[in-house]
Amino acid sequence: MPAIRLTKEFRFEMAHVLEGYDGPCRNIHGHSYKLKVTVIGNPISQPGHPKLGMVIDFGDLKQVVETLITSRFDHSIAVLENSNIHRKLAGSDLEKVEALPFQPTCENMVEYFARLLAPSLPEGVSLHHLLLHETATSYAEWYADDNP
Repeated sequence: MPAIRLTKEFRFEMAHVLEGYDGPCRNIHGHSYKLKVTVIGNPISQPGHPKLGMVIDFGDLKQVVETLITSRFDHSIAVLENSNIHRKLAGSDLEKVEALPFQPTCENMVEYFARLLAPSLPEGVSLHHLLLHETATSYAEWYADDNP
């Protein structure tokens, strides 16, 4: 049975701030993120299996991504933990401040999402690559082959 790549796209709104950055992104601002998740595996070939012919049910993939990423990051603000901005926001009444152990750049976020998703996929299904659009024309990519 041939390996098949399967991709599902997700969208979420998130603000971030790049504290210490030397450009306009040092200010709190938001983006409409688009995340494309591509997995690879062999379609289920067991006769009578309810998922016959599928690598993974799109609904199952959606559940994993929504649980680990979109429900957590949608309408949140991502900041570097223990930074000045984090300390100020921690004392506010904002409900969704995501303090991260890294600067919340598109590059760092896509790698972090890969670390969250890869171990949460079902047996026989592997994370192939992620593409995270921060804007309509700017994105970062993560490929499993580049990160053994």
